[in-house]
Amino acid sequence: MASEDEFRSGFVAVLGRPNVGKSTLVNAVCGQKVAITSDKPQTTRNQIRGIVTTDDFQLVLIDTPGIHKPHTALGTRLNQTSSEATSGVEVVWHVVDGARGIGKGDLFVAERLPRGAKRFLVVNKADRMPQARMMAQLAAAESDLPPYDEYVPISARRGEGIGTLVDLTVSELAPGPAYYPDEEVTDQEGAFMVAELVREQLLARTRDELPHSIAVVTDEFFERDDGMLHALVTIYVERESQKGIVIGKDGSVLRDAGTAARLEIEDIFDARVFLKTRVRLERSWPRRQALIDRMGY
Repeated sequence: MASEDEFRSGFVAVLGRPNVGKSTLVNAVCGQKVAITSDKPQTTRNQIRGIVTTDDFQLVLIDTPGIHKPHTALGTRLNQTSSEATSGVEVVWHVVDGARGIGKGDLFVAERLPRGAKRFLVVNKADRMPQARMMAQLAAAESDLPPYDEYVPISARRGEGIGTLVDLTVSELAPGPAYYPDEEVTDQEGAFMVAELVREQLLARTRDELPHSIAVVTDEFFERDDGMLHALVTIYVERESQKGIVIGKDGSVLRDAGTAARLEIEDIFDARVFLKTRVRLERSWPRRQALIDRMGY
């Protein structure tokens, strides 16, 4: 273990436009799932902290919603959540999708990065393009975006470049304390994780039909006398027709999503789980500020 003068620690905000692989990157660095992933934009709706602790350093990674031009009250709230994540951080990872190319959305994010932190441009999905294209993307980033302190190509999906990214980040940190116990990998509460895992499984099954219309809230989460974890989860949709999509024919979608989520929850908490799900209609909830607040976004 490093001495107090040698141990480094700090906070890293992970920012980017929707669907560039921020949560996949956080999970890869942490070595396990701390944030749900999906190919749907705006999957992440809260600040989610992933914690990496070694004998020499502690990194606290703050996964954030994708920054975009909002069209609803929910979109505005997600952008606010991302902006708040940059307060007091030592390093910002601006993640871009190298395979898709640098675009106006990336510039929109770049113009909103904090000035006080070290800024890294993390070019994700390097495994999906030849070396020449990657070099072209790095050149485009240097010409089209504001300057960064580091430019790091990675593949979050395959783990390529992750070690380099972490080493460069740690080198920017000052000596400091460990903010979390060694064994913690996230500061998320159990109830929040349960809701997120259910939402992830529903997103995987409803494909393009409901990505922005589903909200999941855990209403009850406790350990019963027999040691089994009890979870009651409510799935909110904004239109009556969407209830049938979430439930599926003969309840198949809800049943399969619930089973897959329960198995993940059991693995994470190392306990048997009783998971009950229900679907409720809250019309146009992404546009209703009071409902967004109640749902914890």
